[in-house]
Amino acid sequence: MNETSNQKALLEAYLSIWNNRKVTDEGGEGVLAELVRRELSDENAHPRVRKPALEKFYLCIKRVMESSLSHEMKNAIVKVYIAELDRL
Repeated sequence: MNETSNQKALLEAYLSIWNNRKVTDEGGEGVLAELVRRELSDENAHPRVRKPALEKFYLCIKRVMESSLSHEMKNAIVKVYIAELDRL
């Protein structure tokens, strides 16, 4: 699988486990990383109820691991989460 189709498959897998997540630029480079960064920063929540990044990381990883995705997809998504958490 080439890198572009791998990124697209990974993005589709990510979107399948998160309700109400929509993207307009599905083929763009770094879209998944940006979505994960926003999730870890809790930008989708109201400022008064935002959680710390490590708590969000735990909740996100738990959700990924409990999903019905293949082990390979789960591992790939977890790697993106780890990379983005390191950048925060």
